[in-house]
Amino acid sequence: MTEQLSTSTCDTPLFQAFVDNRSILVKVATRITGCRSRAEDVVQDAYFRLHSAPQITSSFKAQLSYLFQIVRNLAIDHYRKQALEQRYTGSEEEGLNVVTHNASPEALHINYATLEHIADALGQLPARTRYAFEMYRLHGVPQKDIAQELGVSPTLVNFMIRDALVHCRKVAKAEHEQQA
Repeated sequence: MTEQLSTSTCDTPLFQAFVDNRSILVKVATRITGCRSRAEDVVQDAYFRLHSAPQITSSFKAQLSYLFQIVRNLAIDHYRKQALEQRYTGSEEEGLNVVTHNASPEALHINYATLEHIADALGQLPARTRYAFEMYRLHGVPQKDIAQELGVSPTLVNFMIRDALVHCRKVAKAEHEQQA
């Protein structure tokens, strides 16, 4: 697929250099961003930046260096932004569990009732299992530290946490079925 670009709007040598080297600029941006479509966006942003750029009257080589530097910097910025967004995004399931502060009274009642049932479910567990679950899930204590504190293996702590979670889910599911 060949690209047909009109050069009639390229009124400066800098824009002409951009049009002539567009495919190379896209390749450079692709290497940095890792995605051709993102690289196309970067090159398009670079084109718009050229409108506000000062006129360069130096050699062709200097103009080309300037173009490549703009594309490189924009690609790096885009890559960093993408990495930051990925760091703070979660799964759809996590989004469904976000607390809404202005929930209806009915929803608040259901949530409090569910919490009470889970607290009751935790109360039904052996003390050591409940302790391991609460320390890991609520306080963020690593499993190996819990194991050392309880004098058991980390594998056993893992099983205790899993058993507590399964028990809580079972109680929550039974509660949900009773309400329905």
